[in-house]
Amino acid sequence: METTVNTPTALAHPDRFDRRHNASDDAAVQAMLDAIGVNSLDALVDAAVPDAIRLGRAMDLPPTLSEHALLGEAQRLADHNEVFRSYIGMGYHGTLTPPVILRNMFENPGWYTQYTPYQAEIAQGRLEALLNYQTMVSDLTGLEIANASLLDEGTAAAEAMSMFFGQLRGKRSTFLVHDRCHPQTVSVVQMRAEPLGINVVVADPADFDALLSERGDDVFGVLLQYPDTDGQIHDFAALAEQVHAQKAFVAVATDLLALTLIEAPGVWGADVAVGNSQRFGVPMGYGGPHAAFFACTDKFKRKIPGRLIGVSRDANGDTALRMTLQTREQHIRREKATSNICTAQVLLANIAGMYAVYHGPDGLRAIAEHVHRATKTLAAALDQLGIEVLTTDYFDTLRVRTGDATARILDLAATQFRINLRDFGDGTLGVALDETVTLDDLEDLVSLLHAGGERQVFAADVLAEGTYAGAKPRTTDYLTHPTFSAYHAEHEMLRYLKRLENKDLSLAHSMIPLGSCTMKLNATAEMMPVTMRGFSNLHPFAPTEQAQGYHAMIDELHDALCEITGFDAVSLQPNSGAMGEYTGLLTIRAFHLANGDAHRTVCLIPSSAHGTNPASAVMCGMDVVVVQSDEDGNVDLDDLRAKADAHADNLAALMVTYPSTHGVFEPTIKEMSAIVHERGGRVYMDGANMNAQVGLCRPGDFGMDVCHLNLHKTFAIPHGGGGPGMGPIGVTAELAPFLPGHPVIATGGDQAIGPVAAAPYGSASILLISWAYIRMMGAEGLTEATRRAILNANYMAKRLEGHYDVLYRGPGGTVAHEFILDTRPFGEAGISSEDIAKRLMDYGYHAPTMSWPVTGTLMVEPTESETKDELDRFCDAMIAIRSEIQEIELGVVDAEQSALKHAPHTAAVVTATEWDRPYTREQAAYPAPWTRTAKFWPTVGRVDNAFGDRNVVCTCPPMEAYEA
Repeated sequence: METTVNTPTALAHPDRFDRRHNASDDAAVQAMLDAIGVNSLDALVDAAVPDAIRLGRAMDLPPTLSEHALLGEAQRLADHNEVFRSYIGMGYHGTLTPPVILRNMFENPGWYTQYTPYQAEIAQGRLEALLNYQTMVSDLTGLEIANASLLDEGTAAAEAMSMFFGQLRGKRSTFLVHDRCHPQTVSVVQMRAEPLGINVVVADPADFDALLSERGDDVFGVLLQYPDTDGQIHDFAALAEQVHAQKAFVAVATDLLALTLIEAPGVWGADVAVGNSQRFGVPMGYGGPHAAFFACTDKFKRKIPGRLIGVSRDANGDTALRMTLQTREQHIRREKATSNICTAQVLLANIAGMYAVYHGPDGLRAIAEHVHRATKTLAAALDQLGIEVLTTDYFDTLRVRTGDATARILDLAATQFRINLRDFGDGTLGVALDETVTLDDLEDLVSLLHAGGERQVFAADVLAEGTYAGAKPRTTDYLTHPTFSAYHAEHEMLRYLKRLENKDLSLAHSMIPLGSCTMKLNATAEMMPVTMRGFSNLHPFAPTEQAQGYHAMIDELHDALCEITGFDAVSLQPNSGAMGEYTGLLTIRAFHLANGDAHRTVCLIPSSAHGTNPASAVMCGMDVVVVQSDEDGNVDLDDLRAKADAHADNLAALMVTYPSTHGVFEPTIKEMSAIVHERGGRVYMDGANMNAQVGLCRPGDFGMDVCHLNLHKTFAIPHGGGGPGMGPIGVTAELAPFLPGHPVIATGGDQAIGPVAAAPYGSASILLISWAYIRMMGAEGLTEATRRAILNANYMAKRLEGHYDVLYRGPGGTVAHEFILDTRPFGEAGISSEDIAKRLMDYGYHAPTMSWPVTGTLMVEPTESETKDELDRFCDAMIAIRSEIQEIELGVVDAEQSALKHAPHTAAVVTATEWDRPYTREQAAYPAPWTRTAKFWPTVGRVDNAFGDRNVVCTCPPMEAYEA
């Protein structure tokens, strides 16, 4: 008898990831809906999101995967990548991440889920780690000031050019670039220069003398590579002196490990040094994320792009760290900004800095000498074999003439030796060695470069000394601060990392309710693929056939983002949100140029926009025209129409954030788009708030032409203490041809603009996180995440009603995924939003976004990942603080003597012998029940910002300061 078995199409595991990400259970959801006063989540979403823009169908995404299945799929893709021994160089090298750093920092949510250290009192650990990084960079480059990292070497070089250009107020327009800079750096610099009207001249430095004589009055700076991309080390001291004689500036792209053996650029005349700290323990990851460094002379300290960590003092007079000089954040300078940098690569900078702490100056020199010894040994063996080495003074890289044997060598490299070399395309090959190289690797390289023929010379027979004796040997000390000598034992390093981690509040402690910043769950399963060997050890310029796993993942992510946004194409190259803004506007600019509309340069930007919006527009050569907001915080349509009419002939674009920066779905978004399109412009949408749209509406469907996506907000990449991030852009079909290309690995459209990042896919390894998030959430889970984010925000707004005023609401009386609390009325009692922010630390919470987009307010975003219990705890803290303010308003408590003004309270203050305050120690330290079971102690009192700006110190203070 035949038996029929009913087999399901898929035997799905019952433990669904989306139910862990979307935190509240059904009972909690219903309780929140009841509190808001709506019948269902559908009804709430209908009230919040305009019907005219709703998607009206489920997204078409791949089936969901469980965590276990996702990790299996990730490993399968990782195995499809072929990890050859890569000696390509070009700024990317193999490295050995110390396991104590890998496990306790790189893979530790106590480090990777921290937010940008705007609230310094609960960020002293990562601030100290960043100060170590800045000190390391400053010491090795020989320059007084170093920032807390930039995105990559190419963009750091472009920032140096822009800074020099701005320093001379654009009165000169020629920038000379060493023709032996890494090709990706040259291309990024050229792309950045073109919209600004900067003339980049790429030439041999030997010709700079003639160029300076010919156009010295127009030259504002030069960029040199040291060692250069061939590995050659030049003595540029005389050239630097000549450039300075023309009142121009010198930028040097360099290598930190090389600088342990060769002279610091600051010693021989560099004004700026840039580069990549990747080889200090950060895996290549197919291009990133890696922390670029940027160091300069003291005269540029108020012009330096990015974030700068400085030493200040707290309310008790003790040493405290903070971001200094307003951190050079371009939110402040807007269209007057010289840079749109809004982020850093903090997690990676911390890893690189800790690599230096762990090894110390002697350890770094030993590693450098190991690399140099291997390179000298290889050169000696090749010389004895009669193979011409073109590089004469070198650190780790050789350019070798292989002539007619080149094709055979490259074939053997791929088929027999599994080695990648750099092919210059002219009968020469490049070999860049690193700290991972062994004697067996050298023997393979000698055999390979001898074209596999029989040989009598072996590397073991010609082992060289590691001492560097070439051009410009190092004469100055570095890493002399005691921190770099104190933690070489693993126990001590482990304890140091844990001590710093314990000073910082992260998502491992409590919710971080930052409006516009989306501090959501960064699930462990999403993070794990990043450190899989098949993903982490791949060189970004490895042949694409070796990166099939990466490209399969990138293709999947590309298609998913197209479906989610409604756009026709996506570029995954921009490696920050602000870089996405810049890239999106560049595609609009390229579209207008291709149509013969070079005159279209006006960019309309609402007054409420992110400060990076106008900065990005200016960097694209656009003229910013501000559009006003109406009394409800929406874009004033009448003003938009009037400005669009006034500039119709020259209108390039409108930049708009949606939902608005005030946390509201503006119902007129389609009308805004039509106004701009009718006058020949295109619409750029800032995707910072895309997490309120996924699954509900798509910008490509309601009139947007281009949109950047903050993958570190909507798509689960962690903030890492202030970076990394990714900012891909989605575009319509008419803009797709202009997506950015790359000089080494082909990307972009058939009319591609130049690269905006050094690597072809930006920080490729962290794209895995967003890919994993989308695969585990699926269409249903992603849509539900958006609905829950809207629910949580409206629930919190309802709970805080009557205690605080909610500043803006949509037509249905709802907010979107975030809302603004108006704290300005408390100013009459002497209490500011800053006082509330500092008092929240005593309750174990990070403050909401302060004074943005409206000065004197707090912007709250709960995300979908927090449970109702956690939302209630935060609301209870805010209500309790409101009661403390009321006591001041009623005259019961003097504002200056209140817990609010003295917050945050450290353990040292609370346990001091003397206590002369009118409130109790218990009220100071344990203001809520949960603080007794899980107390987070701020390690410093309120930081004195003004003192830090007046007394700028951006390297490690003496150890006595820490002891005190």
